[in-house]
Amino acid sequence: MKNKRWLTLFIATCMLLNPVAAQQFKIEYWNALPDTTGFAGSFAGVVNNRLIVAGGSNFPGGGAPWLGSKKVWYNAVFLLEKKTAVWKKIGHLPRPLGYGVSVSLPEGLLCIGGSNADGHRAEVLLLQIRNGMLQTDTLQSLPQPLANTCGAKVGNRIYVAGGIAAPDASVTSAAFYELDLSHGLKQAKWKALASWPGPSRMLAVAAAVGDYFYMFSGARLANGQRAYLRDAYRFSEKTGWTKIASLPYPVVAAASPLMHDPKRLYLLGGDDGSNAGKDLREAHPGFSKKMLAYNYREDTWLVLPDGKEEMPFIPVTTTAVVWGDHWVIPGGEIKPGIRTPEVLTVLKK
Repeated sequence: MKNKRWLTLFIATCMLLNPVAAQQFKIEYWNALPDTTGFAGSFAGVVNNRLIVAGGSNFPGGGAPWLGSKKVWYNAVFLLEKKTAVWKKIGHLPRPLGYGVSVSLPEGLLCIGGSNADGHRAEVLLLQIRNGMLQTDTLQSLPQPLANTCGAKVGNRIYVAGGIAAPDASVTSAAFYELDLSHGLKQAKWKALASWPGPSRMLAVAAAVGDYFYMFSGARLANGQRAYLRDAYRFSEKTGWTKIASLPYPVVAAASPLMHDPKRLYLLGGDDGSNAGKDLREAHPGFSKKMLAYNYREDTWLVLPDGKEEMPFIPVTTTAVVWGDHWVIPGGEIKPGIRTPEVLTVLKK
């Protein structure tokens, strides 16, 4: 979008049993991605202090699943130099790809796993910009193909949790993998770790704070049937997995990894399952427009805002990127099968 639209949310968080100081969030819409439909499942991150969005999928030409439209994956890579700039196409992934884990590193953007029309993949790509040109390298693959997984970097380690191993999988994965970068990116090898003490899942939400990896919500498949989850877990190398307070409601496929401050993690939107199984098609109201705040020091949750104000939409199946002071959510899915090219950003003041 060439004309910026600003929306300021003043979120009252004073609650009867758990009063906290009011927080102010500024929501800004930057120039949209250069596609009229937009993408879901794109990889996204920061390379050389510039924002990168790569791959993803959509139903082109106004298509939708209930119309029998074919889902199409893409390999285009777009770059944003600064928040006031226009997106530029700078190259392509080796193949169309989406729905994996994105991790920004000093060396470049890691694109881990994912899927395309041919199935799910285990490959790990490193995207770099050298002399203004996109370069792609291949690192050690995941031990198995995984898509719709979640992950985050904690210190020198990258964690990947859950997902599904194939498009027709009838059950979700409980896989939990670690990539230790202590001896360099090229030397790093994936290692399988013990799973969390709860159901397998896909489309969970990840976060990293200090020495901890967090995993929230997600959906479990059992015999192909989806169950929406509210449980949450914390992992560290020293203590292993710990079950923490369950969420007030599910937040399946919410943008991650999550934004945080010295006390709280902030979780935007997500699919709460309230319309799951309903044949709403164009009448679907969209996914949750609420924000959750998790106090990781006290293991408690708040629902924000207080119902007086909501964002116009919050996409799911998209990556959240910390870029400077902003939490950037580029594109995603605003209703089942419906993408957006809008680039939503959150600035916590």
